Amino acid sequence: MRGPELQSLALSRLSLDTRSRVHLQTARFFASSAPTPRIPQTIIEKVVQKYSVGLPNGKVVKAGDYVMIRPEHVMTHDNTGPVISKFKSIGATKIVDPRQTVFTLDHDVQNKSDKNLAKYATIEAFARTHGIDFYPAGRGIGHQVLVEEGYAFPHTLTVASDSHSNMYGGVACVGTPIVRTDAAALWATGKTWWQVPRMVKVELRGKLAPGVTGKDVIVALCGSFNNDEVLNAAIEFTGDGISALSVDNRLTISNMTTEWGALVGIFPADDTLLGWYENALKKLERRTFASESIPPPPEHPRINRRRLDALRATNLTSDIGAQYSSHLIFDLSTLVPHVSGPNSVKVSTPLPKLESQKIGIQKAYLVSCTNSRVSDIAAAASVVEGKKIADGVEFYVAAASSQVQAEAEKLGHWDKLIAAGAKVLPAGCGPCIGLGTGLLEEGETGISATNRNYKGRMGHPKAQAYLASPAVVAASAVKGFICSPSSLDATSLPPVGAPTFSIASDSSNAVEIPQAEESLFPSFPAAFSGRVLFAPQDNLNTDALYPGKYTYQDDITLERQAQVVMENYDPSFAANVATILPTLSASDESTKSGVVLVSGYNFGTGSSREQAATALKAAGVPLVIAGSFGDIFKRNAINNGLVCLECPELVADLTATYAKGGGRGAGGREGELTVDKGHEICVSMIDGNITLRGSDGEKTYKVRTVGASVQELWRPSFIMHCHVDSGEPENRRAAGVTGIRVITGASSGIGRQAAIKLSSEGWSLALTARRLSELEETKSLCSNSDACIIVPGDITDEAFVKGLFEETVKKFGRLDLLFNNAGMSDKANPIEDMPLEMFTPHSVAYAASKHAVHGLTKTIAIEGRKYDIAVTQIDIGNAHTKMAAGHTLGALQPDGRRVVEPTFDPVHVADAIAHVANLPTSVTVLNMNIMATGAPFVGRG
Repeated sequence: MRGPELQSLALSRLSLDTRSRVHLQTARFFASSAPTPRIPQTIIEKVVQKYSVGLPNGKVVKAGDYVMIRPEHVMTHDNTGPVISKFKSIGATKIVDPRQTVFTLDHDVQNKSDKNLAKYATIEAFARTHGIDFYPAGRGIGHQVLVEEGYAFPHTLTVASDSHSNMYGGVACVGTPIVRTDAAALWATGKTWWQVPRMVKVELRGKLAPGVTGKDVIVALCGSFNNDEVLNAAIEFTGDGISALSVDNRLTISNMTTEWGALVGIFPADDTLLGWYENALKKLERRTFASESIPPPPEHPRINRRRLDALRATNLTSDIGAQYSSHLIFDLSTLVPHVSGPNSVKVSTPLPKLESQKIGIQKAYLVSCTNSRVSDIAAAASVVEGKKIADGVEFYVAAASSQVQAEAEKLGHWDKLIAAGAKVLPAGCGPCIGLGTGLLEEGETGISATNRNYKGRMGHPKAQAYLASPAVVAASAVKGFICSPSSLDATSLPPVGAPTFSIASDSSNAVEIPQAEESLFPSFPAAFSGRVLFAPQDNLNTDALYPGKYTYQDDITLERQAQVVMENYDPSFAANVATILPTLSASDESTKSGVVLVSGYNFGTGSSREQAATALKAAGVPLVIAGSFGDIFKRNAINNGLVCLECPELVADLTATYAKGGGRGAGGREGELTVDKGHEICVSMIDGNITLRGSDGEKTYKVRTVGASVQELWRPSFIMHCHVDSGEPENRRAAGVTGIRVITGASSGIGRQAAIKLSSEGWSLALTARRLSELEETKSLCSNSDACIIVPGDITDEAFVKGLFEETVKKFGRLDLLFNNAGMSDKANPIEDMPLEMFTPHSVAYAASKHAVHGLTKTIAIEGRKYDIAVTQIDIGNAHTKMAAGHTLGALQPDGRRVVEPTFDPVHVADAIAHVANLPTSVTVLNMNIMATGAPFVGRG
């Protein structure tokens, strides 16, 4: 169909536009602000209630609920560039609330290449255009800036496209990470979906001994409760031990609740915090100009007397009777300084035990959002004062922000570090993320005040990394081996040993109710099958899945991602997958085949980098099965179409059989990082049955399948896969674009050839089919691929079809041509059993029942005249496509014989389509037959 008014036939809106977030068609996703309910809630649930939108009257937000949230602020950092691309790809042109959005450049600030500077300039220009608060490289790490500037404020909800957003809990703000796709949606709509995590109460009792810090607390917590007690949970810190913890210590603890496995880690807004804000307010007031002739600067927009008084007047606490899935108790008075590692945050050792080993170091780091605040720098400075860094050791320091550095300089701490021989880096992430100067080399050992010591994160995969407090890091830099500072009074410490901790209650492992068979969306696979690769490790983190050194290479292709996937864990993984894929048996369209990765618990823990998911999928891994998943990884997987299932029983069996010593997290029995024993697996997404086949027979398991609401999120959507600029239609036509076209069935065959042909003639294209990877291949073959959007979906879904037209019109401004190259079959029913609505006058079903396809074509042509729409029916014979492959075996003839019929190149169909497409709409070619000249009779096909 051709015509300038073709868009008038598209009557319904797509569920995503620049004014409304994806409307997930399940009632539990709709939320709105509602009065404070009477049902007991935790403080976290209360804050989420306040920031939820669309809640039904009387709805009480509880753990496990899916809600639509409108957070106070959303921060992106160096990943702002890719988020801008996603934002534009959904057709958005305006930031719905510029005051909600914050940009902070902090990760790759040492990189002065033209490419990186251009990237930073683009981000700054975008911020300026849209009126967004922008903090340039050198101002500081985003999380620290958000705390200093009041974006993270008590009893608010602030999110960031970074895993350490938990840090905001140190100032009683519910901070939680999102991913890049969520950030783009928030820019466009102000909202995103969130599942409220389970609630865990962590009671801190007693008081820390002198010289023991918040870093020691969180390192010990990670090592003591290291069996997923807080995995994907929201932590509320309580207890009499909190009052003596400084805000800096709280920020450190909250920051590393991410490594502990949690999604939120919040402290109360008590007198300690209020006093900290009073001090911050005084510092701001001292900025007032001394001269009376110059007016004072305006009140700070977020940290001001008005807001602080309102906070004092608010007594927001958890209700008596609020429900927690677990209650953990930790006695601070029994804690001595601890060190994490090597290369794992789940392994922590009392410093006195480690010190006796005199573990030599080559590098030390006082950097990151975890421990580079003024108090941290002061602690390190007091240790190195009057001393020199040991020979053979490099000590790198970077303040968490320019404001921190300025104050440290004013107090004299900064100069003490420099005098001792410390090497200064700009305020930013740097070595913590494995970027810039001073990374660990092969065979080296480092000690750091950062938050992650995963293998390969801070440098070479064959280096060793430990985590400790700033004072311990500084002391180790001076001595050349891991040790305590000389100022630490051992007599004031509790006895060396494991701190006292316990689990008061735990209902997190309650037995689940068996699920019924799951209905599937038409585009979602009924099953996944393929070869099993088993990675016998727990806590397989995002640095292992996708190295940090590639994370901010925004132009890296999916093919390149596939080549480096798992590089820090098993350098041979990508090559092994590539070798296996061609050997897999072909599957029907209802089954998705590939390599199925099975691993241990807390799979994907770590950062918010989405490439950890996209690289696996690009490599040919459509499904990951694990004992449990890190929530941020799972969110990225959901948004990018990588399926994640939890099956502890399967993991346990593979571990017992193939892991070293039959134990968790120890690697393969024969030293392998990835175990390949030739097992085949099939996972039904309808009933959750898993069948594992190996040389020793077959075994079945049961797994909870992908529910309807999550299927809907997994279904490919415009927010993920539109890749075209949002310029005005007039500009595109001026640039030589011929027209706008939708092609269904564009993943292969005739649809693909039509796309290639029309793209070469300057058409802008919206390509749709069910298979995303093949659509991406079609787009890559188009000469004008920048003017193509790919929209995976299923034409049997009426809402998808209507949305396809609406989004195409919204993006391109018009629709000139529809080439419908995909079809569907309805159930055969007696005519008397068909519902009345099927016989609506002029409907497709009505026309088809009278005249079949020819009648339908004539009807649409007649109806289209008033819109200046021309309609052509093309009857295609046996084109040489996958669909016609069966004809090589012979086609049944009227006389009963089977004859191998001739086929022809679908390029000729594309040429014919292009001819019709370029005719004026005043001319109609109603019917056209294209077939091989030697076909046995006219009309075959």
